[in-house]
Amino acid sequence: MNISHIEHIGIAVKDLQTTIPYYEKVLGLKCYNIEEVVDQKVKTAFFKVGETKLELLEPTSEESAVAKFIEKKGEGVHHIAFRVDSIVQALDECESKGVQLIDKTPRKGAEGLTIAFLHPKSTAGVLTEFCEE
Repeated sequence: MNISHIEHIGIAVKDLQTTIPYYEKVLGLKCYNIEEVVDQKVKTAFFKVGETKLELLEPTSEESAVAKFIEKKGEGVHHIAFRVDSIVQALDECESKGVQLIDKTPRKGAEGLTIAFLHPKSTAGVLTEFCEE
């Protein structure tokens, strides 16, 4: 597996419109993309910090994994995403080492990336995402 960099850090929020001003007006970052990922039941907002991005995640349904996360743990860091050369190879390698996969097959994510998640029970409590362009 070849991880090139941290692709993004996902942050669960209740409402993008009330949260975006903090990142823009206080931290001086620029929101460059807002996108809805229908099958994941979230709306996302992206900010660049060097080569890494911050991804705000607002649930669009109470059935969303992000909504359940917020209900259980409150707003905050939801996941960390790593950019990999081959998501299939990364998943196979992790599974062969006993890591529990959430996604055995990659799927479409925000910004046109292919994504897959590892279960936090196998990753020291950190929901981990792999991203491939």
